[in-house]
Amino acid sequence: MFPFTKFSKVYYIISGLLIVGALASLVLFGLKFGIEFTGGSNMELDFLNQRPDNTAISKSLMEFELGDIVVQPTGEKGVLLQFRGIDEALHQKVLSKLQALSPVQEKSFQYIGPSVGQDLKNKTLLAILLSLLAITLYIAFAFRKVSRPLASWKYGMTSLIALFHDILIPLGAFSLLGYFYNIEITIPIVAALLTILGFSVHDTIVIFDRIRENILRHNMNSFDQTVDLSLNQTVGRSISTVLTVLLVMFSLFFFGGQTLKYFSLALIIGIASGAYSSIFIAGPLLVTWQNWNDSRAKR
Repeated sequence: MFPFTKFSKVYYIISGLLIVGALASLVLFGLKFGIEFTGGSNMELDFLNQRPDNTAISKSLMEFELGDIVVQPTGEKGVLLQFRGIDEALHQKVLSKLQALSPVQEKSFQYIGPSVGQDLKNKTLLAILLSLLAITLYIAFAFRKVSRPLASWKYGMTSLIALFHDILIPLGAFSLLGYFYNIEITIPIVAALLTILGFSVHDTIVIFDRIRENILRHNMNSFDQTVDLSLNQTVGRSISTVLTVLLVMFSLFFFGGQTLKYFSLALIIGIASGAYSSIFIAGPLLVTWQNWNDSRAKR
């Protein structure tokens, strides 16, 4: 039986470095939100001949004072343009200017007002916070019959710490990607973050449930041994499940097209982080909490 809890400090150091790095990136660089959250115009185009370079496209549109223009190539000849909100008359002028630069076919045009974008950002944050709260309350309720050696609410708090770990690391990664590569937080990425919450807590609950069963059935005296036994019983299932999902996500990342590229990347980072936290953080953290309670009781 592998003693998972024996190396808790190593796991905490690794996670601590990742979390500090993620927080530092978020503080220094922030997140680059897409027009769904900030408001603006979005044009998706396909050039019929050779696609002009990004600088040529930006220079051709300077006369329209579109603010910061984001030019993102897609596929072989496609391009995605993002700039300040414009009306239909200016939209047609922009399209004509691009036609003069090189024959182009417009695939889509979208305008989102800033008030709508801000409202969506607020609702997204509320959805994530409510999800975290609901998950914590559910785990505390599900483990209400397990009152020893830890109270049921401590299982909920431990899972909440693991979930923050699993959300912060992808956000830190996308903060760096946004700063260096102009990758934006969009609705699909938010959907990926909510999916990560569900996937991670499911893995954590499986491990916690096995801990509960071993406590009730075997009545083991040593809590760290109970946690180690439970982790050894579930680690194979956790790893096989995660590897199966990651195989699909990597396929989407490389072959799913531009729309799914960063959605799948967010899932890859988050699910890998969630698997790590479920195995190496959540269970050992319960043991650390219990050891801390025991040391306080002896004083």
